[in-house]
Amino acid sequence: MQRNLKVLLVKPNELPEVVSIKNTLEAKQELVGGLIEYTYLDGCDDIAIVCNEEGLLMNLPFNRDIGHTVIAGNFYIVGDDPTLGEDRSLTDEQIEKYSKVFDRDSIERTNEKITNIMLNNLSNEYFY
Repeated sequence: MQRNLKVLLVKPNELPEVVSIKNTLEAKQELVGGLIEYTYLDGCDDIAIVCNEEGLLMNLPFNRDIGHTVIAGNFYIVGDDPTLGEDRSLTDEQIEKYSKVFDRDSIERTNEKITNIMLNNLSNEYFY
């Protein structure tokens, strides 16, 4: 098991940044601000997304739309080794790839989606 991990930290409305964390439960929880949950991007088997399991319940700020859900609060991307069931440091290629996936356009798309959902919910409240 690697002692330290090079991960890509993604905060709401900010571009991703490379950080190094200790490979401990405590360090992972501190980075996301609570209990951790692993989720995955469709078609990406080389990384995992680690987020706050209760981010939506805690009303943390919306961060990014990842297709099957919108993550609330900080999350980070870590290399995934499904064979060993261990987190791995990201490679330089993964950092480059996922920095592009979660670029400024992804912030704008997520904010637009959230706005549309909220407007839709408001209009449904008045027309039932």
